[in-house]
Amino acid sequence: MTARVSKIANVIVPVNDQDAALRFYTEKLGLETRVDVPFGDGNRWIEVAPAGAVTTIALAPPAPGATAGGRETGITLVTIDVDAFHAQLAERGVDVDAEVSHFGDPVPPMFWFRDLEANILLAVEGPDAS
Repeated sequence: MTARVSKIANVIVPVNDQDAALRFYTEKLGLETRVDVPFGDGNRWIEVAPAGAVTTIALAPPAPGATAGGRETGITLVTIDVDAFHAQLAERGVDVDAEVSHFGDPVPPMFWFRDLEANILLAVEGPDAS
């Protein structure tokens, strides 16, 4: 039998302030906390995700000798109404692009935004996956 990858478990975003990051991802973005447990030498393992999603975002301390913040995460969040999501995040004080980009088919409307540590994420309009 050949071993194979069965899923993407999580995407790790190194953060300096896990409490602030957890509040941002849950209160500003509306994600839910899936895991928040101690691990290692006084660290915490935190995972957040949209309701019903399989893959999570892990908000972990940076690896020894590494720095957190200012990263292009490669994370894209899908919403059924990207214009409304953009307005909602702007109202909540999130650092969002000035406007949503509308390129036309087949490219969906999208915008970039930054978390509290200047990590970059993308929001894109797409169908509801639930």
